[in-house]
Amino acid sequence: MQKTNGCGCCLAWMERMEENGFAPQGDDMFAGLLVRYKLDMGVPPRLVSCHTAVVEGYVIEGHVPAADIRRLLDERPDAVGLAVPGMPVGSPGMDFSDDREAFDVFLIGRDETTEVFSTYPGN
Repeated sequence: MQKTNGCGCCLAWMERMEENGFAPQGDDMFAGLLVRYKLDMGVPPRLVSCHTAVVEGYVIEGHVPAADIRRLLDERPDAVGLAVPGMPVGSPGMDFSDDREAFDVFLIGRDETTEVFSTYPGN
């Protein structure tokens, strides 16, 4: 996983992934290089978040729940990967309180088209 140094929510997302059977490893990058990495990996600018992982060839951008990553790996669509843009409160790694913003997980097509993969309600 590529992230910036000292990002607490990135580390918290990694912990949530470990709790769900994944084994994430984090590498720090300078912010400008990280943005370039995201774009080079096929993440559209409108879907950028704070960290970027690669799981079995799929890009996982931001605070994507483990259940969606498992579904992606089960279904194996011809796609770049999944993204949760921004940093929605209540998403994995941003779940520091009982508050929860509604958010969508987007499937990124190879032509940068997107479709909603999953929807999570707020409270």
